[in-house]
Amino acid sequence: MIDAVQLVLLIVITVLTVLLVVLGIQVFFILKEFRVTLRKTNQVLDNTESITANIQQPLNFVNSFFNGTQTLSQIAKFLTSRKREPRDYRE
Repeated sequence: MIDAVQLVLLIVITVLTVLLVVLGIQVFFILKEFRVTLRKTNQVLDNTESITANIQQPLNFVNSFFNGTQTLSQIAKFLTSRKREPRDYRE
């Protein structure tokens, strides 16, 4: 027959087996949800990248326009601040 110790061990092994099976199923669902979350995060990052690229092009144009305007302004200041001194051709 079965001793008390063997009965307790059988009950403990059965309970642990059931708990490990339940834990394994829960881990499977957690990993499945994690995969879905990673896919959504990847989509958000892709959308952010495309939005950033669309915004970057006009900003680069505006930046180059203002840099060109600033360069023209500096050239104009240089030309207007430089006064021609009258030359004396008698020398």
